[in-house]
Amino acid sequence: VQLQASGGGLAQAGGSLRLSCAASGGTFSRYDVAWFRQELGNEREFVAAIRWNNNGKYYATSVEGRFTLSRDTAKKTVYLQMNSLKPEDTAVYYCAARSGGILSTLRERDHYAYWGQGTLVTVSS
Repeated sequence: VQLQASGGGLAQAGGSLRLSCAASGGTFSRYDVAWFRQELGNEREFVAAIRWNNNGKYYATSVEGRFTLSRDTAKKTVYLQMNSLKPEDTAVYYCAARSGGILSTLRERDHYAYWGQGTLVTVSS
């Protein structure tokens, strides 16, 4: 499966952005899809993920209550709605997908085989 991330840009603190992760190839509805982000000089960290089997959604503590995942199976797209943005949300955001996998590894980047190219989110104070 190939992933295309888009929707990044510049936002003010308190503002919103919506990221999209569009897939081609594969049976997208049977993939867990996650978002990770990476600040310059830091490791790539987990942001949020949606499970393929029950659409269960999981978030990092730092974004809980501000970010929301959704999936449009017909469009093969997963969205990350980001509200109440903070300057510390500034990073390159990557979407990733995996086929199968246990819940306990959902937040681990090494368990994702497919990655999009990243989209830059910049939040100004």
